[in-house]
Amino acid sequence: MFERRVVRALPDVGRCQVMGVVNVTPDSFSDGGRWLNAEDAVRRGLSLVASGADIIDVGGESTRPGAQRVDAETELARVEPVVRALSERGVVVSVDTMRAEVAERAVAAGARIINDVSGGLADPDILGVAARAGVPYVVMHWRGHSDAMQGEDATTYADLVPDVVRELSASVDAALAAGVKPDQVVVDPGIGFSKRGPQNWSILAHLAAFAELGYPLLVAASRKRFLGELLAADDGTLRDPLQREAATVAITALAATAGAWAVRVHEVPDNVDSVRVAERWRRG
Repeated sequence: MFERRVVRALPDVGRCQVMGVVNVTPDSFSDGGRWLNAEDAVRRGLSLVASGADIIDVGGESTRPGAQRVDAETELARVEPVVRALSERGVVVSVDTMRAEVAERAVAAGARIINDVSGGLADPDILGVAARAGVPYVVMHWRGHSDAMQGEDATTYADLVPDVVRELSASVDAALAAGVKPDQVVVDPGIGFSKRGPQNWSILAHLAAFAELGYPLLVAASRKRFLGELLAADDGTLRDPLQREAATVAITALAATAGAWAVRVHEVPDNVDSVRVAERWRRG
């Protein structure tokens, strides 16, 4: 168990925060196409807030394994109106993007967090955007885009946890060198990104190693493939993503008890309950 940290310029709710996902995409792995229309996406975000979400993470580009990239114009057209509409309603919005242009426009539209799954590696200019904006910047461990991230080269490590910690630390150092302040940084070990099933469990079992970097920790495991593998049928058929909620809630409780700053989830009510239980457990 490690100490839960707070994040610059964001409310401290006294427990692990719950970040609700709004994928404004046609091809995300569990809910692609459900919120592609901007009005539907805004309604979804407001519904998640009403259910207890502290933050809404809006993304316009799928990062599921094998996904193909969209161009910046398409990504902007998807996320900008949703970010603006939610922000105008007082929602704390995070923009899930790897592009400097999208991050900058989203912050101008009201986003209060930049969540970069590439940790500045896909578009280094995003580091300057985060530095100038002064908003929290999520640095995730990343080794490549979705079409290659689960290949043998991307998932081979000499020593998994130390390697991921070292690579993530290098990304943080690059952000700091670009002018991002230490109190803006949030780290994410990148569950499911360049990591196969058993590797994800090893990362989760060693969250304290990532907390030792000295920054708030975001854990994003909701509905991911490694949970489907764990819960697979006897014939090997993976549990459907929509049927992985109970497992997701279990991960949330464990991460919150360990001291994570936030968890990123697709559904909110049960995850909010679990972080409240976890905080009470931490207090003893």
